[in-house]
Amino acid sequence: MEREVLNIVVVGHVDHGKSTVIGRLLYDTQSLPEGAIDRVKRIAKEKGKPFEYAYLLDAFEEEQKQGITIDTTQLQFRTEKRDYVIIDAPGHKEFLKNMISGAASAEAALLIIDANEGIQEQSKRHGYLLSLLGIQKAYVLINKMDLINYSEAKFNEIRREMNEFLHNLHVFPLKYIPISAFFGENMVAPSEKMPWYKGEPILKAIDLFEKDKGLETKPLRFPIQDVYKFDNRRIIAGRIETGTLQLGDEILISPSNKLTKVKTIEYWADKDKTDSIYAGMSVGITVEDEFFNQRGEFIVHPNQAPLTADTCKANIFWMGKKELVKGREYKLKLATQEVECEIHSIVKVIDATTLATVENASQVKTNDVAEVIIRTKKQLCFDEFKNNQLTGRFVIVDGYDVSGGGIVSGLVKELQAVSKLIGNGLELVVNCFDDYFYVLSESTVRKLDARPHTFSVGDVVAVAGKTYEYPEDFDIIDLRSKVAAYIRKARVVNIVKLNEYVFAGVPAIDSKGAYLRIETKENFDDFLNEFKEINDWQGKQASSFTNKWFEFTTYRNIPVVAALKTAGPDYQI
Repeated sequence: MEREVLNIVVVGHVDHGKSTVIGRLLYDTQSLPEGAIDRVKRIAKEKGKPFEYAYLLDAFEEEQKQGITIDTTQLQFRTEKRDYVIIDAPGHKEFLKNMISGAASAEAALLIIDANEGIQEQSKRHGYLLSLLGIQKAYVLINKMDLINYSEAKFNEIRREMNEFLHNLHVFPLKYIPISAFFGENMVAPSEKMPWYKGEPILKAIDLFEKDKGLETKPLRFPIQDVYKFDNRRIIAGRIETGTLQLGDEILISPSNKLTKVKTIEYWADKDKTDSIYAGMSVGITVEDEFFNQRGEFIVHPNQAPLTADTCKANIFWMGKKELVKGREYKLKLATQEVECEIHSIVKVIDATTLATVENASQVKTNDVAEVIIRTKKQLCFDEFKNNQLTGRFVIVDGYDVSGGGIVSGLVKELQAVSKLIGNGLELVVNCFDDYFYVLSESTVRKLDARPHTFSVGDVVAVAGKTYEYPEDFDIIDLRSKVAAYIRKARVVNIVKLNEYVFAGVPAIDSKGAYLRIETKENFDDFLNEFKEINDWQGKQASSFTNKWFEFTTYRNIPVVAALKTAGPDYQI
């Protein structure tokens, strides 16, 4: 049987025990070359040093350099469930180059922090890498718990501080796991030293990462390569990057927004005749309507259209002989599209070696990474890289040279004031990810708005904040907009109208984060019926309804503070 493979990127300060964590994973899964452990123990003894699991990583890499095991840039281990490839992220230019070009293709991430030192500037810089990658599946490992006597209070303090920082970058870790890699605590089995931690040890937790769906199950993306006139047919040719297309399907041709249907799927020989084509196939089709179609347009299903705009936010890695300059014209190639573009603004430049950052720079030097806003001369079709790597990745051509690679991080939007969930043509404004405090100086409870964020179907949400923590599975019900959202494994899986919502037995909250005392479908029906009878939301009937069904402090606490600080700007390295 072909085993599933998951790529995990590991980021963190070298002094925070990253090598020990990786070495321990290789050791505990028996993934080391034969004799490596004995050899490392012997060398350590000869040098008068204690044995450390970090040395195993050095031995493993030495084996790789000799070509005995695997590719030099990757480490492999396996669990019963699947095979893993570890992509080590030292933060140097080669890693950033691979990351931006998409070669790293990590689906999940582990961020390591030293429990004793706490969150350092380097920790924030490595957290920032996760934001650049657009990785949605991330765990934070609080290492060296032995140095703080396995303190739950210190662990919670680091978790709160790191959550606040990462949420500002729109990174929402699925789990925080306290470990001592050196002593093997919470690596393979639950640690007896930390009975207060009720989650899984690392090896079990990583098996909970969900593998991305196969290319054929993603939304249809069929970039047109060319259109051929053949006898009386106009055959649209190209390669299907993702998704599946059936004979007779209704299709949208983007960005021109023309609707038609697939009339034929062309073939050379009878044995190649098919009514269904899918990702990876180079095909030719004809459509029912004689539109003027051209190279670069995307054929998609109407309800799964790509993003279309003449500006986008992107992270780029620059390899050109000359600096990338704001305002200069370049050529951008994405799938089969080729368009003239300019760098409208350079938001920040990140030095590839030190990860130091320059704000509002006017140019980007060779080997540096930059966050930019790109403006194209005509409408461009694309996806966010986190949703589709194949149509979220591009190159920039300067003259005749491919000089940069980039990934699309999103649309350029107006300043957003509130957080919301969107999908299926519906929008749900939420305050459940805001924090509430009792302010002594004002003698009142105040809300501190979260950094505004739009969560689409498929996105990970912020299930834990400073003053709240929701379970991984819950539903959000908003009575006023009559919309409900299903959250499963900390991810938005569906958004529906309230009259289509089905109570599935998981906890439900309202859009402000109050727990709804609904435990059965019958409870839910009673809840809705009583809500429909309320005519005056200022009256006694409304307050009785609220007291009966709403419990605000189930998933929240309200700390006391002397004064309330407003949320600061996004973190700048």
